[in-house]
Amino acid sequence: MNPIQKLPEFGQSPWLDFIRRNYIQNGDLQKMIDLGIRGVTSNPAIFEKAIAGSNDYDSDIITLTGAAKTPEEILDILSIEDVAMAADLFRPIFEETNGLDGYVSLEVSPNLADDEAGTVADGLRLWKELDRPNVMIKVPATEAGVSAFRQLTAAGVNVNVTLLFSTVRYQAIAEAYIEALEERHAKGLPLHMASVASFFVSRVDTLLDSELATKAPNLVGKIAIANSHMAYKIYEDLFKTERFQKLADAGARPQRLLWASTSAKNPAYSPVLYVETLIGPDTVNTMPIETIDAYLEMGQPSDQLTGQYTIQKELIDAFANAGFDIEATADTLQKQAIDKFVEPYEKLLASLKAKQESIYVG
Repeated sequence: MNPIQKLPEFGQSPWLDFIRRNYIQNGDLQKMIDLGIRGVTSNPAIFEKAIAGSNDYDSDIITLTGAAKTPEEILDILSIEDVAMAADLFRPIFEETNGLDGYVSLEVSPNLADDEAGTVADGLRLWKELDRPNVMIKVPATEAGVSAFRQLTAAGVNVNVTLLFSTVRYQAIAEAYIEALEERHAKGLPLHMASVASFFVSRVDTLLDSELATKAPNLVGKIAIANSHMAYKIYEDLFKTERFQKLADAGARPQRLLWASTSAKNPAYSPVLYVETLIGPDTVNTMPIETIDAYLEMGQPSDQLTGQYTIQKELIDAFANAGFDIEATADTLQKQAIDKFVEPYEKLLASLKAKQESIYVG
Protein backbone atom coordinates (compact mmCIF):
# COMPACT_ATOMS: atom_id res chain seq x y z
CA MET A 1 0.00 0.00 0.00
CA ASN A 2 1.18 3.52 -0.76
CA PRO A 3 1.03 6.31 1.88
CA ILE A 4 -2.22 7.72 0.44
CA GLN A 5 -3.89 4.30 0.69
CA LYS A 6 -2.75 3.99 4.31
CA LEU A 7 -4.40 7.22 5.48
CA PRO A 8 -7.85 5.62 6.02
CA GLU A 9 -6.21 3.22 8.49
CA PHE A 10 -5.85 6.25 10.76
CA GLY A 11 -9.34 7.59 10.08
CA GLN A 12 -8.47 10.12 7.39
CA SER A 13 -9.90 10.27 3.89
CA PRO A 14 -7.63 11.70 1.16
CA TRP A 15 -9.45 13.87 -1.38
CA LEU A 16 -8.24 15.76 -4.45
CA ASP A 17 -8.49 19.55 -4.65
CA PHE A 18 -8.70 19.80 -8.44
CA ILE A 19 -11.10 19.26 -11.30
CA ARG A 20 -10.85 19.66 -15.07
CA ARG A 21 -12.80 18.04 -17.89
CA ASN A 22 -9.84 16.56 -19.76
CA TYR A 23 -8.49 15.18 -16.48
CA ILE A 24 -11.76 13.31 -16.01
CA GLN A 25 -12.08 12.11 -19.58
CA ASN A 26 -8.49 10.99 -20.23
CA GLY A 27 -8.38 8.60 -17.28
CA ASP A 28 -6.14 10.68 -14.99
CA LEU A 29 -8.85 11.08 -12.35
CA GLN A 30 -9.41 7.31 -12.34
CA LYS A 31 -5.68 6.89 -11.78
CA MET A 32 -6.02 9.09 -8.70
CA ILE A 33 -8.83 6.86 -7.46
CA ASP A 34 -6.61 3.83 -8.02
CA LEU A 35 -3.90 5.53 -5.93
CA GLY A 36 -6.34 5.91 -3.05
CA ILE A 37 -8.05 9.28 -3.57
CA ARG A 38 -11.62 9.13 -2.26
CA GLY A 39 -13.24 12.46 -3.19
CA VAL A 40 -12.88 15.79 -5.00
CA THR A 41 -13.27 19.43 -4.05
CA SER A 42 -13.53 22.34 -6.47
CA ASN A 43 -13.73 26.11 -6.20
CA PRO A 44 -13.98 29.14 -8.54
CA ALA A 45 -10.20 29.46 -8.78
CA ILE A 46 -9.88 25.84 -9.90
CA PHE A 47 -12.59 26.27 -12.54
CA GLU A 48 -10.98 29.50 -13.74
CA LYS A 49 -7.72 27.67 -14.41
CA ALA A 50 -9.54 24.75 -16.02
CA ILE A 51 -11.86 26.67 -18.33
CA ALA A 52 -9.91 29.84 -19.10
CA GLY A 53 -6.56 28.07 -19.11
CA SER A 54 -7.38 25.33 -21.62
CA ASN A 55 -9.21 24.57 -24.84
CA ASP A 56 -11.08 21.64 -23.28
CA TYR A 57 -14.38 23.53 -23.25
CA ASP A 58 -14.24 25.49 -26.49
CA SER A 59 -16.66 23.32 -28.46
CA ASP A 60 -19.22 23.54 -25.68
CA ILE A 61 -18.73 27.29 -25.43
CA ILE A 62 -19.40 27.59 -29.16
CA THR A 63 -22.58 25.50 -28.86
CA LEU A 64 -23.84 27.34 -25.79
CA THR A 65 -23.06 30.74 -27.28
CA GLY A 66 -25.10 29.73 -30.32
CA ALA A 67 -27.92 28.93 -27.93
CA ALA A 68 -27.71 32.54 -26.64
CA LYS A 69 -26.34 31.56 -23.23
CA THR A 70 -24.67 34.25 -21.11
CA PRO A 71 -21.17 33.74 -19.63
CA GLU A 72 -22.80 33.09 -16.22
CA GLU A 73 -25.08 30.43 -17.72
CA ILE A 74 -22.21 28.83 -19.61
CA LEU A 75 -20.05 28.63 -16.48
CA ASP A 76 -22.95 27.12 -14.58
CA ILE A 77 -23.58 24.47 -17.24
CA LEU A 78 -19.90 23.56 -17.67
CA SER A 79 -19.17 23.28 -13.95
CA ILE A 80 -22.28 21.18 -13.30
CA GLU A 81 -21.31 18.83 -16.14
CA ASP A 82 -17.77 18.41 -14.75
CA VAL A 83 -18.96 17.73 -11.22
CA ALA A 84 -21.58 15.28 -12.48
CA MET A 85 -18.98 13.33 -14.48
CA ALA A 86 -16.58 13.25 -11.54
CA ALA A 87 -19.36 12.19 -9.16
CA ASP A 88 -20.27 9.30 -11.44
CA LEU A 89 -16.63 8.24 -11.45
CA PHE A 90 -16.53 8.31 -7.66
CA ARG A 91 -19.91 6.60 -7.20
CA PRO A 92 -18.29 3.16 -6.57
CA ILE A 93 -16.27 4.70 -3.71
CA PHE A 94 -19.50 6.14 -2.31
CA GLU A 95 -21.11 2.70 -2.43
CA GLU A 96 -18.07 0.82 -1.08
CA THR A 97 -17.71 3.17 1.90
CA ASN A 98 -21.45 3.20 2.61
CA GLY A 99 -21.65 6.92 1.93
CA LEU A 100 -18.58 7.96 3.91
CA ASP A 101 -16.58 9.06 0.85
CA GLY A 102 -16.87 9.40 -2.91
CA TYR A 103 -18.11 13.00 -2.80
CA VAL A 104 -17.51 15.78 -5.31
CA SER A 105 -18.11 19.39 -4.21
CA LEU A 106 -19.50 22.31 -6.21
CA GLU A 107 -19.60 25.81 -4.77
CA VAL A 108 -22.44 28.31 -4.89
CA SER A 109 -21.58 31.62 -6.54
CA PRO A 110 -18.95 33.47 -4.49
CA ASN A 111 -20.96 36.65 -5.03
CA LEU A 112 -23.54 35.18 -2.62
CA ALA A 113 -21.15 35.00 0.35
CA ASP A 114 -23.20 37.47 2.41
CA ASP A 115 -26.60 36.61 0.92
CA GLU A 116 -28.36 34.01 3.06
CA ALA A 117 -31.48 33.62 0.92
CA GLY A 118 -29.46 33.64 -2.30
CA THR A 119 -27.12 30.96 -0.97
CA VAL A 120 -30.01 28.72 0.03
CA ALA A 121 -31.73 29.16 -3.32
CA ASP A 122 -28.54 28.51 -5.32
CA GLY A 123 -27.65 25.54 -3.14
CA LEU A 124 -31.05 23.94 -3.61
CA ARG A 125 -30.90 24.58 -7.36
CA LEU A 126 -27.47 22.98 -7.77
CA TRP A 127 -28.46 20.03 -5.57
CA LYS A 128 -31.56 19.41 -7.68
CA GLU A 129 -29.75 19.76 -11.02
CA LEU A 130 -26.90 17.45 -10.04
CA ASP A 131 -29.32 14.89 -8.59
CA ARG A 132 -26.63 12.59 -7.18
CA PRO A 133 -26.27 11.38 -3.58
CA ASN A 134 -22.48 11.78 -3.68
CA VAL A 135 -22.40 15.51 -4.41
CA MET A 136 -21.76 18.21 -1.83
CA ILE A 137 -22.79 21.84 -2.23
CA LYS A 138 -20.13 24.22 -0.96
CA VAL A 139 -21.25 27.17 1.16
CA PRO A 140 -18.87 29.78 2.64
CA ALA A 141 -18.69 30.03 6.43
CA THR A 142 -19.75 33.67 6.59
CA GLU A 143 -22.40 34.79 9.08
CA ALA A 144 -24.98 34.45 6.31
CA GLY A 145 -23.46 31.11 5.38
CA VAL A 146 -24.02 29.63 8.84
CA SER A 147 -27.77 30.12 8.59
CA ALA A 148 -27.87 29.08 4.95
CA PHE A 149 -25.97 25.90 5.81
CA ARG A 150 -28.45 25.05 8.56
CA GLN A 151 -31.38 25.49 6.18
CA LEU A 152 -29.78 23.41 3.45
CA THR A 153 -28.93 20.62 5.88
CA ALA A 154 -32.47 20.66 7.24
CA ALA A 155 -33.64 20.30 3.61
CA GLY A 156 -31.56 17.14 3.21
CA VAL A 157 -28.66 18.58 1.20
CA ASN A 158 -25.06 17.38 1.59
CA VAL A 159 -23.04 20.51 2.39
CA ASN A 160 -19.34 21.30 2.43
CA VAL A 161 -18.93 24.43 4.56
CA THR A 162 -15.84 26.20 3.27
CA LEU A 163 -13.46 29.07 4.09
CA LEU A 164 -13.28 28.28 7.79
CA PHE A 165 -10.37 29.79 9.71
CA SER A 166 -12.04 30.62 13.03
CA THR A 167 -12.67 28.00 15.69
CA VAL A 168 -15.52 30.17 17.00
CA ARG A 169 -17.17 30.12 13.58
CA TYR A 170 -16.49 26.40 13.24
CA GLN A 171 -18.28 25.73 16.52
CA ALA A 172 -21.29 27.69 15.23
CA ILE A 173 -21.25 25.58 12.05
CA ALA A 174 -21.01 22.30 13.95
CA GLU A 175 -23.84 23.29 16.27
CA ALA A 176 -25.97 24.39 13.30
CA TYR A 177 -25.42 20.95 11.77
CA ILE A 178 -26.61 19.20 14.92
CA GLU A 179 -29.61 21.53 15.22
CA ALA A 180 -30.61 20.84 11.61
CA LEU A 181 -30.39 17.09 12.21
CA GLU A 182 -32.49 17.43 15.36
CA GLU A 183 -35.07 19.35 13.34
CA ARG A 184 -35.22 16.57 10.76
CA HIS A 185 -35.32 13.89 13.42
CA ALA A 186 -38.26 15.60 15.16
CA LYS A 187 -40.13 15.51 11.84
CA GLY A 188 -39.34 11.84 11.29
CA LEU A 189 -37.13 12.60 8.29
CA PRO A 190 -34.05 10.48 7.43
CA LEU A 191 -30.64 11.63 8.67
CA HIS A 192 -28.59 10.20 5.82
CA MET A 193 -26.88 13.45 4.75
CA ALA A 194 -23.13 13.90 4.81
CA SER A 195 -21.27 17.11 5.60
CA VAL A 196 -17.73 18.36 6.01
CA ALA A 197 -16.38 21.57 7.52
CA SER A 198 -13.45 22.80 5.43
CA PHE A 199 -10.94 24.29 7.85
CA PHE A 200 -8.14 26.14 6.05
CA VAL A 201 -4.61 25.55 7.27
CA SER A 202 -1.51 26.85 5.50
CA ARG A 203 -2.82 30.35 4.84
CA VAL A 204 -2.61 31.01 8.59
CA ASP A 205 1.16 30.55 8.57
CA THR A 206 1.49 32.42 5.29
CA LEU A 207 -0.13 35.48 6.87
CA LEU A 208 1.61 35.30 10.24
CA ASP A 209 5.11 33.94 9.79
CA SER A 210 6.88 37.14 8.78
CA GLU A 211 5.55 39.00 11.82
CA LEU A 212 6.14 36.06 14.12
CA ALA A 213 9.74 35.89 12.94
CA THR A 214 10.26 39.27 14.61
CA LYS A 215 8.00 39.03 17.66
CA ALA A 216 7.84 35.31 18.50
CA PRO A 217 10.26 33.29 16.33
CA ASN A 218 9.59 30.10 18.31
CA LEU A 219 6.03 30.12 16.90
CA VAL A 220 6.93 30.44 13.23
CA GLY A 221 5.27 27.67 11.21
CA LYS A 222 3.30 26.35 14.18
CA ILE A 223 0.11 28.38 14.51
CA ALA A 224 -1.75 26.96 11.51
CA ILE A 225 -1.38 23.43 12.86
CA ALA A 226 -2.20 24.49 16.43
CA ASN A 227 -5.33 26.34 15.27
CA SER A 228 -6.44 23.20 13.43
CA HIS A 229 -5.96 21.16 16.60
CA MET A 230 -8.23 23.60 18.46
CA ALA A 231 -10.92 22.96 15.86
CA TYR A 232 -10.47 19.21 16.23
CA LYS A 233 -10.99 19.50 20.00
CA ILE A 234 -14.30 21.25 19.33
CA TYR A 235 -15.24 18.42 16.97
CA GLU A 236 -14.49 15.84 19.67
CA ASP A 237 -16.42 17.79 22.30
CA LEU A 238 -19.54 18.16 20.14
CA PHE A 239 -19.75 14.88 18.28
CA LYS A 240 -18.90 12.53 21.12
CA THR A 241 -21.75 13.68 23.31
CA GLU A 242 -24.95 11.94 24.35
CA ARG A 243 -26.83 14.62 22.41
CA PHE A 244 -25.25 13.62 19.12
CA GLN A 245 -25.27 9.92 19.97
CA LYS A 246 -29.07 10.00 19.90
CA LEU A 247 -28.88 11.29 16.34
CA ALA A 248 -26.18 8.77 15.44
CA ASP A 249 -28.42 5.97 16.71
CA ALA A 250 -31.05 7.26 14.26
CA GLY A 251 -28.59 7.12 11.36
CA ALA A 252 -26.80 10.49 11.48
CA ARG A 253 -23.16 10.93 10.57
CA PRO A 254 -20.86 13.41 12.32
CA GLN A 255 -19.78 16.39 10.27
CA ARG A 256 -16.12 15.63 9.60
CA LEU A 257 -13.41 18.24 9.63
CA LEU A 258 -11.79 18.64 6.23
CA TRP A 259 -8.30 20.14 6.18
CA ALA A 260 -8.10 22.52 3.21
CA SER A 261 -5.26 24.67 1.89
CA THR A 262 -2.79 21.95 2.83
CA SER A 263 -0.07 22.67 0.28
CA ALA A 264 2.99 24.24 1.89
CA LYS A 265 3.31 27.76 0.52
CA ASN A 266 6.70 28.34 2.20
CA PRO A 267 9.45 26.48 0.29
CA ALA A 268 11.37 26.17 3.56
CA TYR A 269 8.69 23.81 4.86
CA SER A 270 8.23 20.17 3.97
CA PRO A 271 5.73 19.94 1.10
CA VAL A 272 3.76 17.45 3.23
CA LEU A 273 3.85 19.43 6.49
CA TYR A 274 0.11 20.13 6.56
CA VAL A 275 -0.77 16.57 5.67
CA GLU A 276 1.55 14.64 7.95
CA THR A 277 0.75 16.70 11.06
CA LEU A 278 -3.06 16.57 10.79
CA ILE A 279 -3.82 12.88 10.38
CA GLY A 280 -6.44 11.49 12.72
CA PRO A 281 -9.88 9.92 13.11
CA ASP A 282 -12.92 11.30 11.30
CA THR A 283 -11.03 13.78 9.12
CA VAL A 284 -10.53 14.54 5.43
CA ASN A 285 -7.50 16.14 3.80
CA THR A 286 -8.06 17.63 0.36
CA MET A 287 -4.81 18.11 -1.54
CA PRO A 288 -3.74 19.55 -4.88
CA ILE A 289 -2.01 17.18 -7.27
CA GLU A 290 1.48 18.40 -6.33
CA THR A 291 0.91 17.69 -2.64
CA ILE A 292 -0.48 14.24 -3.42
CA ASP A 293 2.60 13.48 -5.50
CA ALA A 294 4.85 14.63 -2.64
CA TYR A 295 2.94 12.56 -0.11
CA LEU A 296 3.17 9.46 -2.28
CA GLU A 297 6.94 9.93 -2.21
CA MET A 298 7.51 11.16 1.36
CA GLY A 299 4.45 10.26 3.44
CA GLN A 300 4.76 8.33 6.68
CA PRO A 301 1.21 8.33 8.01
CA SER A 302 0.37 8.01 11.70
CA ASP A 303 -2.25 9.49 14.02
CA GLN A 304 -1.03 13.00 14.84
CA LEU A 305 -4.31 14.41 16.22
CA THR A 306 -5.28 12.15 19.08
CA GLY A 307 -3.98 13.29 22.46
CA GLN A 308 -2.19 16.38 21.15
CA TYR A 309 -4.59 19.09 22.35
CA THR A 310 -2.68 20.19 25.46
CA ILE A 311 0.59 20.65 23.57
CA GLN A 312 -1.08 22.61 20.79
CA LYS A 313 -3.12 24.72 23.23
CA GLU A 314 0.13 25.90 24.79
CA LEU A 315 1.18 27.24 21.40
CA ILE A 316 -2.10 29.10 20.95
CA ASP A 317 -1.72 30.56 24.45
CA ALA A 318 1.84 31.63 23.67
CA PHE A 319 0.54 33.24 20.47
CA ALA A 320 -1.97 35.28 22.49
CA ASN A 321 0.64 36.19 25.09
CA ALA A 322 2.84 37.54 22.30
CA GLY A 323 0.10 40.05 21.51
CA PHE A 324 -1.71 38.27 18.68
CA ASP A 325 -5.45 37.64 18.29
CA ILE A 326 -6.28 34.38 16.55
CA GLU A 327 -9.89 35.37 15.88
CA ALA A 328 -8.82 38.67 14.30
CA THR A 329 -6.38 36.68 12.19
CA ALA A 330 -9.17 34.31 11.14
CA ASP A 331 -11.47 37.21 10.24
CA THR A 332 -8.78 38.76 8.03
CA LEU A 333 -8.10 35.45 6.33
CA GLN A 334 -11.76 34.76 5.62
CA LYS A 335 -12.22 38.16 3.99
CA GLN A 336 -9.10 37.58 1.89
CA ALA A 337 -10.30 34.09 0.95
CA ILE A 338 -13.68 35.32 -0.27
CA ASP A 339 -11.90 37.92 -2.40
CA LYS A 340 -9.62 35.19 -3.76
CA PHE A 341 -12.68 33.30 -4.97
CA VAL A 342 -14.63 36.31 -6.25
CA GLU A 343 -11.67 37.55 -8.29
CA PRO A 344 -11.13 34.36 -10.36
CA TYR A 345 -14.90 33.98 -10.73
CA GLU A 346 -15.17 37.44 -12.28
CA LYS A 347 -12.00 36.82 -14.28
CA LEU A 348 -13.47 33.60 -15.64
CA LEU A 349 -16.68 35.32 -16.68
CA ALA A 350 -14.63 37.93 -18.53
CA SER A 351 -12.58 35.18 -20.16
CA LEU A 352 -15.73 33.35 -21.24
CA LYS A 353 -17.07 36.54 -22.76
CA ALA A 354 -13.80 37.03 -24.64
CA LYS A 355 -13.88 33.42 -25.86
CA GLN A 356 -17.45 33.89 -27.03
CA GLU A 357 -16.42 36.92 -29.03
CA SER A 358 -13.37 35.21 -30.53
CA ILE A 359 -14.77 31.78 -31.43
CA TYR A 360 -18.46 32.33 -32.14
CA VAL A 361 -19.11 31.92 -35.82
CA GLY A 362 -22.89 31.75 -35.81
